[in-house]
Amino acid sequence: MSLQALHGRKVRHPFSGRLLPVLTDLEVDMELGTGAVKVTPAHDHSDFQLSQRHSLPRLTVIGGDGRMTPSCGEWLQGVKRFAARQLVVDALVDKKLFRGKTGHAMTLPVCSRSGDVIEPLLKKQWFLRCGDMARTAVQAVEDGELEIIPHHYAKTWRNWLSNISDWCISRQLWWGHQIPAYQVHIPHRSSDQELWVCGHSEDEARHKAALKYAVKPEDVTLTRDPDVLDTWFSSGLFPFAMLGWPQQTPDLQRFYPNSLLESSDLIFFWVARMVMLGTELTGQLPFKQVLLHSLVRDKHGRKMSKSLGNVIDPLDVVHGVSLEVL
Repeated sequence: MSLQALHGRKVRHPFSGRLLPVLTDLEVDMELGTGAVKVTPAHDHSDFQLSQRHSLPRLTVIGGDGRMTPSCGEWLQGVKRFAARQLVVDALVDKKLFRGKTGHAMTLPVCSRSGDVIEPLLKKQWFLRCGDMARTAVQAVEDGELEIIPHHYAKTWRNWLSNISDWCISRQLWWGHQIPAYQVHIPHRSSDQELWVCGHSEDEARHKAALKYAVKPEDVTLTRDPDVLDTWFSSGLFPFAMLGWPQQTPDLQRFYPNSLLESSDLIFFWVARMVMLGTELTGQLPFKQVLLHSLVRDKHGRKMSKSLGNVIDPLDVVHGVSLEVL
């Protein structure tokens, strides 16, 4: 049967008995396995994109605690993720539906700090629209206001910023700059949409909410979003925030904008974000030249970094160190 003929047909779920639709998509690698795969739009980047193409629901089956959710049925609800996978295999064996298994090379995302396998989950996030800021950054290089050295990186700069997408600036971490967004709760008012305001302080946010939703400030209850800003958003503010911005401090007037920035492989994560945020918030480029240099690598060709532990401690450079300790 052709793929086109298969599309839209249904198969019966071996456990629930419900009919499941069969979809055909070019994302599937017909040379790997059976050519038929399950789809978990809420837990895989490729599957999420596939769900957008086929208007599929996005059911969350793994909770934030690593246990299966009620969507999995009573027999799996509350079971830890790895144990649940084995239970599914055992159930297939019991029903005489198990046809064997074959190992395939897989690339699992692993947390660099804890070593845990990372499970993608759907989370509400804050995004920053970057189109206008990116065009300004590209124009600055083309007009000669910002010079990138070596000059061949100007092409990389233009290509990346010309195809930029919205920037997810929120992170679910324990540290960082907390996002100044407050969810608004108003008694006796039901709404299909969440109500949000931003403010430098809770008091400012409360008055904004009262004005926006035509209620008294004392009738407003606020809950601050616990998310923090992406590290690169905070770092992008560095050239002017560390000088006292938004106040027009003497340091800001004297040292901003700067003249030269040197960096290595951070042209996208850091340099572009500094340029975009600097021009947007201050009306000036944060520097006139960007010097990009090579990376210092260890004997294995790896980038030297603190997380890998293959760096030289600056204190050892200052005070000296024995060969054994080094």
